[in-house]
Amino acid sequence: MIFFPAIDLVAGQVVRLRRGDRSQMDVYSSDPVAVARDFCARGATWIHVVDLSAALGEDEDACERNARAIAGICGVEGVSVDTGGGVRDAATLERLVDMGCSRVAIGTALVRDPDFARVAARDFAEHAVADVAAKDGMVRVNGWREGAETSADELVGSLAELGFRHLVFTDVSRDGMQCGIDVESYVHIAGVAGFPVVASGGIAGLDDIRALAAAGDDVIEGAISGRAIFEGSFTLEDALAAAS
Repeated sequence: MIFFPAIDLVAGQVVRLRRGDRSQMDVYSSDPVAVARDFCARGATWIHVVDLSAALGEDEDACERNARAIAGICGVEGVSVDTGGGVRDAATLERLVDMGCSRVAIGTALVRDPDFARVAARDFAEHAVADVAAKDGMVRVNGWREGAETSADELVGSLAELGFRHLVFTDVSRDGMQCGIDVESYVHIAGVAGFPVVASGGIAGLDDIRALAAAGDDVIEGAISGRAIFEGSFTLEDALAAAS
């Protein structure tokens, strides 16, 4: 199982939100490239990067700072970058691929612009990732601020037909809360999708990572964690060992 340490970006700073709430933001670093280099030096081979400023529609300066940070992270030798946040058109997707991002997540567009999502999965098959966030079984969009009136099962069940083969699934109610994960919910989502899922939201300790890994690579492709690492709940080295 891949373990993805997470770097969430707002205006070029490394942050974490609680349940996606911009008003509940903790800042951990003003040098995201240094954080990425540290993750790499400690054994990470993948890094999950989220452009929260783009996802939340923040001003041009904030988005440009994040773009520079993502380009810098892509320049760190030895790690692959999985990124997302505000990817709603082909130009943005292509720009991120050209920067060197190995995977680019598409979220809101899965609901709001399925034609673009289908084209993205077709034309960027090696890069495009479906990014589904849900709360109480219902999909959230637009930086998780809006309900989509679509169930998670309905959307996830459509992904294979759209052409996707990678999925990040976030439990919004648990994200950034370190409250533990519900392995069975991810097993269920993988079954609905028909391919493995990357689990995101709520990892509190190494037992959560071990439980996800125990489900098997054909069910859980990876796990994402940010706050738990930054706040010392476990070390990155131990997380990588638990994932393997």
